[in-house]
Amino acid sequence: MKHILTQELLVSLTADTPSISPKFFYDDVGSHLFDVITLLEEYYPTRTEKWIMGTYRREIADAVAHCDVLVDLGAGNCAKGSQLFNSIKPKEYRALDISKEYLEAAVADLQKQFPQIEMSAHAIDLSLPLAFPELKALRKVFFYPGSSIGNFDPEKADQFFTNLAHECHGNGGLLIGVDLVKDTETLHLAYNDPLGVTAAFNLNALLNVNRLIGSNFELQDWEHHAFFNVSQSRIEMHLRARSDVQVTLPGNGSQDHIISFSAGDLIHTENSYKYTQENFVEKLRRAGFTKIQCWTDPNKYFLVCFANV
Repeated sequence: MKHILTQELLVSLTADTPSISPKFFYDDVGSHLFDVITLLEEYYPTRTEKWIMGTYRREIADAVAHCDVLVDLGAGNCAKGSQLFNSIKPKEYRALDISKEYLEAAVADLQKQFPQIEMSAHAIDLSLPLAFPELKALRKVFFYPGSSIGNFDPEKADQFFTNLAHECHGNGGLLIGVDLVKDTETLHLAYNDPLGVTAAFNLNALLNVNRLIGSNFELQDWEHHAFFNVSQSRIEMHLRARSDVQVTLPGNGSQDHIISFSAGDLIHTENSYKYTQENFVEKLRRAGFTKIQCWTDPNKYFLVCFANV
């Protein structure tokens, strides 16, 4: 596994646009830092989505109709998924995320509160195709809140939706939250908070990479850099080199790999695409979802959709 990750990072860090996959954000520290981000005044998506989910709780439950299995994609601390338990009443809850230990602890705690629901934790990379053949005959509700879909490039998002529509096997749907296009200043503050929590979250990816493969990134050599790319309708997060620096990635029984960065060079860590309601609904339709119901807030900052197959 270490060798595979090293090769993946070697390829991505030496590409024309050097990058580190956002999946490297979510070790135990990164997962906790993201929980803190969601509490910040500047980070509107979490509280706005929560308002929508609470205000339209009954309508959302009616749209879902019934749920055999709630599949929580990118479950994190499971707080959002568990808020659906009393309204859609799933018989089984599957929590999926990349941070294994953090997820297992969250599910174990949740199981004590809801002993009547069968629960399981699954460490899964959501950038890879998903398959649930054992659930084929059951009504599945895939839950993907928090506008995490914005981290996918538009083409990858299309593939992701098509995969989920297929995995419903004609019996289920997708409950999803997505961030909408809005004024640039609001977007900028959401990803450049004055407390620097988002900066710490971004920089922690380097510590996680060091831990996983034994590289030697030094935090003082890098700084958080995030901005809204208007033409691409996305927030871009980068790590910017403060000075000329060399980073060593260990070789697999061979010579180590040394990568040089100049002051000002960027490592791209995340995109967060922002959609209009019209183009997002059209993406869902193209993927194979049919009846699509939507709810938003008075400012039209955020959108929640339930899409049936």
